Amino acid sequence: MPLPPAPTRRAARLDPEAFMAPPEGATPTTKRQRSTRGEAHPVAVTAAATADAPVVEPAPAAPKAPASRSTKMPAKAALLSSAPAPEVAPSPETAPAVSAETPRRARKVRSTGPTKLFVLDTNVLLHDPSSLFRFEEHDIYLPMIVLEELDAHKKGMTEVARNGRQVSRALDALAAAQGADMGKGLKLDSTGQRGAGGSLFFQTSTLDFQLPTSLPQGKADNQILGVVEALRRQNAPREVVLVSKDINMRVKARALGLPAEDYQNDKALEDGDLLYSGALQLPQDFWSRNGKSVESWQSGAHTFYRISGPIVPQLLINQFVYFEAPGEPSLYARVSEIRDKTAVLKTLKDYGHAKNAVWGVTTRNREQNFAVNLLMDPDVDFVTLAGTAGTGKTLMALAAGLTQVLDDRRYTEIIMTRATVSVGEDIGFLPGTEEEKMGPWMGALDDNLEFLAKGDGGNAGEWGRAATNELIRSRIKIKSMNFMRGRTFMNKYVIIDEAQNLTPKQMKTLITRAGPGTKIICMGNLAQIDTPYLTEGSSGLTFAVDRFKGWPHSGHITLARGERSRLADFASEVL
Repeated sequence: MPLPPAPTRRAARLDPEAFMAPPEGATPTTKRQRSTRGEAHPVAVTAAATADAPVVEPAPAAPKAPASRSTKMPAKAALLSSAPAPEVAPSPETAPAVSAETPRRARKVRSTGPTKLFVLDTNVLLHDPSSLFRFEEHDIYLPMIVLEELDAHKKGMTEVARNGRQVSRALDALAAAQGADMGKGLKLDSTGQRGAGGSLFFQTSTLDFQLPTSLPQGKADNQILGVVEALRRQNAPREVVLVSKDINMRVKARALGLPAEDYQNDKALEDGDLLYSGALQLPQDFWSRNGKSVESWQSGAHTFYRISGPIVPQLLINQFVYFEAPGEPSLYARVSEIRDKTAVLKTLKDYGHAKNAVWGVTTRNREQNFAVNLLMDPDVDFVTLAGTAGTGKTLMALAAGLTQVLDDRRYTEIIMTRATVSVGEDIGFLPGTEEEKMGPWMGALDDNLEFLAKGDGGNAGEWGRAATNELIRSRIKIKSMNFMRGRTFMNKYVIIDEAQNLTPKQMKTLITRAGPGTKIICMGNLAQIDTPYLTEGSSGLTFAVDRFKGWPHSGHITLARGERSRLADFASEVL
């Protein structure tokens, strides 16, 4: 039977089976059954869930069963489950832990096992306002104390207050959807979030629970733990899981025998060691295996190599490759093109030589040379630099910026900003203008400018040094991140320092400020994160590196060796 024409783009995306009549005697496929053929549910399920498990539809009336703990469930608790509980529940010893993580890419087949009930802590909602829609077909429960804490955090102009208001708007939209009934649960996909197939439940009545007398009943965290305990008893054998960003909260829950997990959907990477480094070492036998099939040609000052073989699928655009072997010439190149099963390597400019010095600065190691090649390339609009203290991130970024602003006139000025997160106690309010208030945070800028302003040999005299400092200062603007919304930078060289303390949302806000001809450099040390609830996997710097890798106009390099001093290098290793 031919398919009817698709009058709209939406109709063209429908499953062709939807237009075909079912064969005689076949049971019509319900909407729920069709949904199981779609995207995967990335949340781990219990051992009872299998790939060929049938879809369980709620029966109109539950059959009578012998009296047991699960059959004495009150009517209110019965509404919390979107599907009947399975007859045989896996024991806690054999059932794996349910993960609250929801990867964004690996989605294949939606799970048909029993759904879970996740109780969200307030800090999860304030950390990620979209967390309501990140649990696929599982249900979500919000205790009343969570709504009270959301209301207490909604005032102000901070990121937490904005997230609280966004969560409140999302809850209001779900409650106002057509056919919404809080008693039966609000469908999370009623506002267009197709990835969420579960329901949202609120605490609409008092729950009976008992906690140890050592836990004060009036504390919000303990009330949430009590709600989890009551729900676990009412919904047995269905699994009820607490999701919280508070480590102590999770420890207390596990001490009480309650399953608790961290919210991990915000993590770009599970392990910081898996972060894209930006460089790849060619194997020692690379030339002996591929030497005969390599094509090479000269264009200007660069040599190009077209290679093939099993190493090509591992390469990304703007990734650096290097070959170092005793007794053989070294190769340092960057991937400039990937087509079919071949890749083109372009040799680099050696900024370690004095004749190629950038504002009087020469590179001291391989990774620094890779970084300066990215910083000086006008075709690369976004550069990320990661590395420990003393690897030269700020110095190289400033030197490349001054050269392209004052000498090449490629950009009009340098704009520098950073996350104002204190290592210790805050020093309080600061006087002066925006730039004066940012002064104490810009000690790294002053230190590096002092070095760059010396010039060759520092023989310009006192007047010459003063004039140089004044010229440099006139082309560098220090801006606060708090006033970045709505701005557009055109033909600017933007440096974002200490980017590891930014959230993914803040990173997106800053990068989207770029206008025509603007270059953005993000620098940071993932081992020095001072922002609460941020880890190496969920940092905005990690998020940017993972999302931009392979884009032809971006590049990343992880600086490995410190060049500050032998004292700083030794301290980085042993402390």
